[in-house]
Amino acid sequence: MIKQNYALGNKCDITITDDDFEKFREYFYRKTGIMFDQSKRYFVDRRLVERIKATGHDSFKSYFIFVRFDTSGKELQNLINALTVNETYFFREEYQFRCMVNKMLPEIVSRKKPVEIIKIWSIPCSTGEEPYSIAIYLLEYWKDIDKWDVEIVGSDIDTNALEKAKRGIYSERSVQDLPKHILQKYFTYLGNGDYQICEDLRNSIEFTKVNIVDPKETKRYRGFDIVFCRNLLIYFDDLSRKLAVENIYDAMNPGGFICLGHSESMSRISPIFKIRKFPEAIVYQKPLEKNE
Repeated sequence: MIKQNYALGNKCDITITDDDFEKFREYFYRKTGIMFDQSKRYFVDRRLVERIKATGHDSFKSYFIFVRFDTSGKELQNLINALTVNETYFFREEYQFRCMVNKMLPEIVSRKKPVEIIKIWSIPCSTGEEPYSIAIYLLEYWKDIDKWDVEIVGSDIDTNALEKAKRGIYSERSVQDLPKHILQKYFTYLGNGDYQICEDLRNSIEFTKVNIVDPKETKRYRGFDIVFCRNLLIYFDDLSRKLAVENIYDAMNPGGFICLGHSESMSRISPIFKIRKFPEAIVYQKPLEKNE
């Protein structure tokens, strides 16, 4: 049996065995839908040991018991925050934003009454770059933005990422793809390479915690016209992908669109969405009601 040992201050080394890893990844999968394969072993073991150390335990066994019986759920959330990846930047895969303003939104508004709200969901929103990019793109490039009320919701399972999103402070790397005039218009330079997005945009987006594979958590999300769910499903197995897609489907209006990451394909997951090939991007659409 392979064992991986990590020093824990002056205490005895922490050992994560193959059996420990299997128990943990099965537990984490049940809670989040995320399945870690062997290629992520070092990353998972290292973060596990960090949490064992932080909680004062001296073995995986005692820590694992603690996590499973922690009725507050706080330590599970700490684990989720430690084990989720939040690497993104502004205007990532910009071609989908162009498709949004040029093709998706004109179709959506053609079926709406002027008093209705356009709802857009960014999940996972990570540290906020995506939902803020959506807002900026609408303000800068959608000619009908002044005619419609738009509600943008950013959701993630990582509460640390959500707190960073609410603060809206970003490094030079995060904003490097933004045109200079947009950076100057919507951001304040704080020094030390950090930029903060303007207060109006920080106040315009609702950030919420949600587990996309949990129907109990997603049932309050309804009526979305556009969903950006990019580079999330690659972390799931087939069953979790299907469940996530079905939950998103239920959250959308008929005729709504969903954008996936460039390496993801809805056709391999579920037939419930139809493919739409626009000049700017391939996206997926929830079918309209039969009487429309």
